[in-house]
Amino acid sequence: MRYLSLTTANGIADVRLNRPDKLNALALDTFAELVTTARALKKDRTLRAVVISGEGDSFCSGLDIAAAMRTPGRAARAFVPLPWRGTNRFQEACWAWRRLPVPVIAAVHGHCYGGGLQIALAADFRFATPDSRWSVLEGKWGIIPDMSGIRSLTELLGADVAKKLTMTAEQFDGAEAQRLGLVTELHEDPRKAATAFAESLLTKSPDALAAAKRLIDGALTSSARRTFARERREQLRLLALPNTRILRKAVMARATPAFGKRSRP
Repeated sequence: MRYLSLTTANGIADVRLNRPDKLNALALDTFAELVTTARALKKDRTLRAVVISGEGDSFCSGLDIAAAMRTPGRAARAFVPLPWRGTNRFQEACWAWRRLPVPVIAAVHGHCYGGGLQIALAADFRFATPDSRWSVLEGKWGIIPDMSGIRSLTELLGADVAKKLTMTAEQFDGAEAQRLGLVTELHEDPRKAATAFAESLLTKSPDALAAAKRLIDGALTSSARRTFARERREQLRLLALPNTRILRKAVMARATPAFGKRSRP
């Protein structure tokens, strides 16, 4: 891969935007690499968590507009959605991480602008430095977030705040991002903190983590009745799974659980 790096150890994938000379600005190839990487990780049933961060001085400064405009035909084709997924290439570069059945943590420092902010919002958790810089920057150029960001912003913020940030493209720091609800935790070294959090989840059943993610994400757009039904189905399934029995025995013996592969949903 040219603009992304991936290493995996102890079931934790370390994914890094790797274009530091451009503040990790998003080239068209970056979108393809994000999609390909997420889909490959989804197939790995030994995967337990993902940490996404940026190399160099920034998490991501947004779209490299100048580079994208050098190949307008290719950029236009990336707008075409795949009917069976409901997303185009830009949207899937973010939404593919929402599809992963494991916790995804974004570790943010420096710039988190535009498309970079939308990638961070695709994670389940966002750890950031207090002085990181955030902006729904698309408004500066007379456009809107179109990488699934509208959905993510609306989920995390009140409609009025989501509109304000989208309409004004105002910039704010990590501390304000946490106050607004965009950032989960503040840390001086968010990558280290994100990795430590991911490691803490290794003692939890991977099947329970996957079920929790599915249920909570699904509850955002489901009726209460449907959510209750899904709760029942997930719970009955978990009670019958080997990893649940492994965890129960480990808790009773005060031992560290040795889980098997994550079960298929």
